[in-house]
Amino acid sequence: MTFPELAHARYSCRAFDAARPVTDDELASLMDVVRAAPTAMNRQPFHMLVLSSEEELAKVDECTPCRYGAPLVVAFCAETGSAFVREDDGLNFAIVDASIAATHYILGAAELGLETCWVGRLDTSRAEEFFPKMRGTTVVALVPTGHAMAGEKGAPSERHSLRKDVEQLLG
Repeated sequence: MTFPELAHARYSCRAFDAARPVTDDELASLMDVVRAAPTAMNRQPFHMLVLSSEEELAKVDECTPCRYGAPLVVAFCAETGSAFVREDDGLNFAIVDASIAATHYILGAAELGLETCWVGRLDTSRAEEFFPKMRGTTVVALVPTGHAMAGEKGAPSERHSLRKDVEQLLG
């Protein structure tokens, strides 16, 4: 699949087959793709939490209604203290960089035949309580990962192919 085909085919999965885990090899491949993500001044001001045990996933479910039965969730946490900060306006690039890393992860998962969903809806206070490594960071995304449930539930939403015209996106 070419990159444009991959970019158009990838969708937010909202129904995962919990019985089909992500393999260790798939996860290792995804971690390598994330390591290759470009970041401002290559500072890599983020870290990830890989959550897959029953206990961890139960805690994720208490933080968000959006795990959708995925057997694996990766949290992308921006570390503002180690990021590049643009001098003229003070923009801290930690969230930008963590978002780029999460996007690499999501597209890498699609290339492996795995589905994902970018989840921003979560109770961050509760997440920090359950997962101390999130404290002092900005949780940019939770990314449920796995194989889509067969049938309509695991298919793209009706909004998946709605896109603005290029002219609307040009300044």
